[in-house]
Amino acid sequence: MHKLSLRAVQKLTCKKRDAWWTVLLVDPVATRLVCLLARFDSVTPNRVTWGALFVGLGSAYFFLEGDPASLAIGAGLYHVSFILDCIDGKLARLKGNGSVFGGWLDYVFDRIRVLFCALALMGGQYLRTERPVFLLAALVVVFLDMLRYVDALQIYKMRMSMRKKIEALTLARQDAEGAGQEEQQVVFMEDLLRDQPHSEPEEHRAAAEAAGRPPVVDLHQGFRKSFPWYARVRHGLLRSRIRPHLISGIEFQMFIFIVGPLIGHVLVATAVSAVLLSLFELVIMFKFWLSTRDFTRTLEQLDPDSVPDRAGSISPRMQAGRHRRRGQDPVADAAEDRAVHAVLTDERFAAPEPYEDPGFQPYPHPYDDTAHQPWPGYDQSYGDTVQLQQIPAQAARGENLRTEYQGR
Repeated sequence: MHKLSLRAVQKLTCKKRDAWWTVLLVDPVATRLVCLLARFDSVTPNRVTWGALFVGLGSAYFFLEGDPASLAIGAGLYHVSFILDCIDGKLARLKGNGSVFGGWLDYVFDRIRVLFCALALMGGQYLRTERPVFLLAALVVVFLDMLRYVDALQIYKMRMSMRKKIEALTLARQDAEGAGQEEQQVVFMEDLLRDQPHSEPEEHRAAAEAAGRPPVVDLHQGFRKSFPWYARVRHGLLRSRIRPHLISGIEFQMFIFIVGPLIGHVLVATAVSAVLLSLFELVIMFKFWLSTRDFTRTLEQLDPDSVPDRAGSISPRMQAGRHRRRGQDPVADAAEDRAVHAVLTDERFAAPEPYEDPGFQPYPHPYDDTAHQPWPGYDQSYGDTVQLQQIPAQAARGENLRTEYQGR
């Protein structure tokens, strides 16, 4: 560790793409501190994470005071806290002693720091001005911060699910075509662009076609077609390691807890940050929606039978609703019975096996209704309307109520 230069530490610990606030205002300080702290075995990533939390709680204390001097001190401490929050990950990458628990601890402490600082900052301003709008601002800050990270996690899970589905279908298709184990591979465009950020998608497609490899799977093709200028902006930012997502959770926090207190306009900084973060989140959702359309088209190319063709249709079981009672239209009843029988005998809609859904239980059969059997082996569980009409006690009670009402 003593022989590591600053350039080596930057290459080993800095991410290829990061938020512009981190690249410009945090990494220059954090990497130099990593060179110093890496010499001590007692300095571990988890201990630095705890230190970041305590410094963040210290900034919350000064935010609660509410005066301009305290706000400035709180903003400085929050920036120090964020620098320490970046150092723990860099130490883990440099020493190779990161852990799953450490990643969880870092994530949870980040949310705790944001929660306490938001309540302290807005609460301190409310106590000084008695303006309820600061309480609403605290709620907005906490909500948007949680929404940002929950949405990012859910989109990541959905993307991994789509990739696994495509990988399974592609490998199965290659195996059916007789490809050997060494020849079976699935290549995604996003992986190629991540490793070679300054390359073009067309270059990778042409290279795969020239080498006789399988086509590259591109789940962001629709987004690039809708926004052709995005590639130029992305390339320009990546030259400085800045990711295209310019207003992320990091910039959102920094504008509220550092810029706002320093300039003395907490509400203005909060409002501007909230609007910008919401707009960028909408863009991410739109990009994910276009990605799901690319995913569906890819599935249709790999295995057309895997894409359901009954999406959006109403199940025949639901056709006999309140709009029509059975028995009023025998022709419609017979058509419904045939449709339900077709569904019940369709293997695509078969009941799950016990090992597939251990908690699955079929609907009970509370009534022994053997009088109405449109076909042999008729399943009584779906015919709730028929069964209810054949309950003598309820039918007699309904007739008595009708007679009593008409007598009035």
